[in-house]
Amino acid sequence: MTGQATANNVSPQTAAKVASPQATVLNRYRGQRGQRRRVDSAGVVPSPGRRELAAVFVGGAIGTVCRGLLGEAYPAAAVSWPWVTFAVNLVGAFLLGYFATRLQERLPLSSYRRPLLGTGLCGGLTTFSTMQVELLTMIDTRHVGLAVGYAAASVVGGYAAIHLATALVRRVRVWA
Repeated sequence: MTGQATANNVSPQTAAKVASPQATVLNRYRGQRGQRRRVDSAGVVPSPGRRELAAVFVGGAIGTVCRGLLGEAYPAAAVSWPWVTFAVNLVGAFLLGYFATRLQERLPLSSYRRPLLGTGLCGGLTTFSTMQVELLTMIDTRHVGLAVGYAAASVVGGYAAIHLATALVRRVRVWA
């Protein structure tokens, strides 16, 4: 290694730092616009910092409170279409498509917008667990057709909402 270091006009200490596993891993992956993303030897991105976790927490709290208030205001019977959960999941899918596309393609990179809006707000607002319980309740009460329709409409509607939001963001002109 030192023979190569002197041949390339690099000191042995610098060559040792560059050749170390940590330096190799840190330099192996680069984020967008030259930002470094630390990756361990297994290729896994380490856990986020405290501020990113705080952003997820705040966004999740806002989304969860909104969903909870809507669920309490408009309760659904076990044998009927759960409109609140369905609407909240579609709105959450639309918002996730909007935020993901807008933050990735239109706005400058930020460490906190994605965790706050995508993971936090949309994650707290949407609710797969409630949907699962509602589906199981429908099946237990022998409303299998309703359960299948609800599951299919939720998946298809979610994908349609994401597609619509992404298309809308990409059609908006960016003024320079």
